[in-house]
Amino acid sequence: MEAKLINPGPPRIWAVVLESGEEAVACLTRFAREQNLEASQLTAIGAFSRAVLGFFDFARRDYRRIAVDEQVELVSLLGDIALENGVPKLHAHVAVGRSDGTTRGGHLLEAIVQPTLEAIVAESPSWLRREHDAETGLALIRTGSRTKMRA
Repeated sequence: MEAKLINPGPPRIWAVVLESGEEAVACLTRFAREQNLEASQLTAIGAFSRAVLGFFDFARRDYRRIAVDEQVELVSLLGDIALENGVPKLHAHVAVGRSDGTTRGGHLLEAIVQPTLEAIVAESPSWLRREHDAETGLALIRTGSRTKMRA
């Protein structure tokens, strides 16, 4: 993994590049720890030799794992990094393109990069925190304001 600070901030912004064979979730999480990121947004493109996506099953309160055991293009990765119990946690959704032009999508649970993953990570306000939500069993971002906005 290589990273370069491209804007010292605020907000701080990095270009992060992963190489073949690196595990995407572990590398991006390690980067967040090393940079002491409390809250960030990220986008990425690239490709994977294999991946495991997830679909959150509310009845089970767990992710159904979706194995993608083939080379795929990373069409889009959108996500955030926020503190969960004081530790940076990656939460990302991806769309991957198969060789026949079809796509698969879901939560990114794990993926092996092949040949690259190119991400832009932008620091967000540090007051974004994840809190356990008893209703869903998920750690959800709370802005600190409980006021509900209406469209």
